[in-house]
Amino acid sequence: MKLTRRHTLMLAAGSAVAAMLPMRASAAAEEAIAAFTGGAEVGSGGITLTAPEIAENGNTVPIAVDAPGAEAIMILAMGNPTPGVATFNFGPLAAAQSGSTRIRLAGTQDVVAIARMPDGSFVQASQEVKVTIGGCGG
Repeated sequence: MKLTRRHTLMLAAGSAVAAMLPMRASAAAEEAIAAFTGGAEVGSGGITLTAPEIAENGNTVPIAVDAPGAEAIMILAMGNPTPGVATFNFGPLAAAQSGSTRIRLAGTQDVVAIARMPDGSFVQASQEVKVTIGGCGG
């Protein structure tokens, strides 16, 4: 195969697009966090995120989150094309402010949980999950 100028330009454009994909995912995650928190400062403590350190298959990764007294908890997979995973809302009669689910991860990335507390503050916990086989087509 002869490498022409046209092929070189197409390869360069393709690699530029591939390099920008993680930035788009990060921007979508930041927008989701800003929408949930209303731009408020996010603290730490008061929330527990349980996720495996290593997930052999990204198609089904078990996670659990617990934030006593929280009104709502949002879970994000920061490296996924669509970072929003789940939002748990709790009413005044909820017995416990916790939830668990299985999520799909595209690759090794941080999983973040943000809880809205009754006083209007927000707390966050995150954990990196190393994925050996991606679950979002990768």
